[in-house]
Parts: sequence; C-alpha cells; structure tokens
Amino acid sequence: MSDLLDHPAAIRPGEELDLVRLEPYLREHFPDDRGALMASQFPSGHSNLTYSLWLGTRELVLRRPPFGSKVKSAHDMSREVRVLSKLHSVYAPAPEVLHYCDDDSVIGAPFYVMNPIHGIILRRHVPSGLDFPAEKARRLSESFVENLIRLHRVDYAAVGLANLGKPEGYLERQVHGWTERYHGSKTHDYPEVEKIAAWMQQHMPATGKVSLIHNDYKYDNVVLDSNDITAIVGVLDWEMCTIGDPLTDLGTTLAYWVDAADPEELQENRWGPTSVPGSLKRAEIVHEYARKTGTDPSQIAFYLAFARFKLAVIVQQIYYRYQQGLTKDERFRSMPATIQMLLRASLHTAQTDRI
Repeated sequence: MSDLLDHPAAIRPGEELDLVRLEPYLREHFPDDRGALMASQFPSGHSNLTYSLWLGTRELVLRRPPFGSKVKSAHDMSREVRVLSKLHSVYAPAPEVLHYCDDDSVIGAPFYVMNPIHGIILRRHVPSGLDFPAEKARRLSESFVENLIRLHRVDYAAVGLANLGKPEGYLERQVHGWTERYHGSKTHDYPEVEKIAAWMQQHMPATGKVSLIHNDYKYDNVVLDSNDITAIVGVLDWEMCTIGDPLTDLGTTLAYWVDAADPEELQENRWGPTSVPGSLKRAEIVHEYARKTGTDPSQIAFYLAFARFKLAVIVQQIYYRYQQGLTKDERFRSMPATIQMLLRASLHTAQTDRI
C-alpha cells in the first residue's frame, strides 16, 4: 500500500522556498535535528501551499499562503495555527502544529510547520491497485459523514475557540461576503451570479444550531488509514474553519459530492470518487446526517445552492490570481469552465429545490 500513499513532488516554478533563510531558522527551533534541509511540494492544493521538509531525519510539513493573493483574510496563518493548536487534543484528525513563524523575512510570508499525517488521499479517481469494492465505498461514505458529525459535536468553547467566529448573522454575512468577493475578482460576465444572489437573499433560512465547521470538507482533504481505507486518520486544510451553521458545512460537502446519475459536466469536475458503486448518494448523506444529529434537513437545497456558488467564487479568486500573473500554476488556465459549471449547478438547485 506504500505506493498509494500521498507523496510530494518537485516544487512548482515560482513557488520555491528560500531555503538559505529557512534552514538556519528551523535549526534554531529544532536544534536536535541535524543533516541537510530538503524540500518538495504537495502538488494538489489550490490555495494555501503545502511543502514536505526533511531536516536531516526529521520530517516536517510547512504551510504558507499562496503567492500573490489579494484576500489576506482567507490566508491567515495565525488563525489556522490557533484552530489546530486548540483542536488537535480533542479531535485527533486535526494536524499537530509544532511551530508558527510570523516573520515575513524568513520565506516572504508567515508560515507554520506541523507533524505529517501519513495515509491515502482519494482524489478524482480510485488509485490503480486500491481494493475498493462497493462495501468499502459505502463504509467510507458512512465514516466520512460520521467524522463530520464528530467535528460538529466538538465543544468549541471548552477548547478555547468560542471567539473564532460570530454565529449571529452568519448566513447573511456569508451570502453578502461571497457575493462581494466575486465582484472583487471578476474576470468574466456570468449572468447566473445576480440571479443566484437574489434568490439566496429571498430564501435564506434562519440559523438554528451552531458548531465548529471545517468549510472545505471533501474526500481530498481527508487522509485515510493505509491499513483500513474506511478509517479517517487526518483532516487537512483548515484555513476556512470557523463557528457557524453546521448545515453550511454539510452543504459544502454536498457541493463536492457527485452522484453516479449526475450530468456529464458534473462528472467531469468530481473532487473525489464519490460516484463509484456503493457510495452514498447526496440524499443519503443528508438522511444520515439528519438521523444522527436530529437536524431538520428541509432547507438543504439552500445550503447546496450557496455552497456551489461559494465554490465558484473560490475558483474565481484563484483564476484571478492566475490571470493577473500572480501565479504560474497552469492547472488554473481552464478554471472559467469550472466556474461556469458551478454557477449553473447552483442556479439549477435554486430553481428546482432539489439536491
């Protein structure tokens, strides 16, 4: 199974770390680790950048903001460190932070280092050689939902995260804020945007329960046990974690989740192998979540429509950086098609009230 583990690759051009400055800094804070500093990059992320470091025999993972980002609040390293430092002790899948650096002179931006979490990460397709029959796919789907519920049950006040977000007016701020972010990074005219924005204003639910939410919970942000593919050992990418309506978290998961019967344009934009035989369908995920939490799912279509809109805006922000020449990552070139697809899917959910 070692060949199926998530591995780093060469660092993308334009995203190199300044090892000349980084190495003495790390040696100051990890004085017992000797040997050369070597760096590579985990290639699949689209926002904050993640690197694999070896300081002699010591393995570390480094996270820093993307180059050229205009949205500083979306890449607040200190906030991400605060979340993980409080959360790891009560929610083991959260990574363990070892050190935070707020001195931009080291690598040009704040960063933190953490212990690695080894395991398998499922991306768009099931890896070749992975035994993934229908019964395992179903059990993983169920574990995936159970793990989200486990996060939502964390007593965030008891662990010192009560001030992480403002639950009052959360949905209103989210709808307004993501609409503003779209206009702040606009590169194309998408007629769906104004229609979706107006619909969300008219159909916004009242916030009920409040919990700690991940805000980007999907298959390629979870690390699976290489000895038991149905067990989750890590949850990654906590940059958008906050206190808010847990149904927005569920809605985000649904926005990433593509059913086998979905149209081709959704199939072409899967973020994980969610349509393989045995996988729960979106409606079954909602049913499981509602059954185990006692949540009323009657307005879940709003949360899915909003989540697809939010994802479209996130992709728009990334594409804007690429268009402005602030990143040279060629994966971003084709993003307008993904933005258009997500906006169409959001509007379709709004107009049909179906997930």
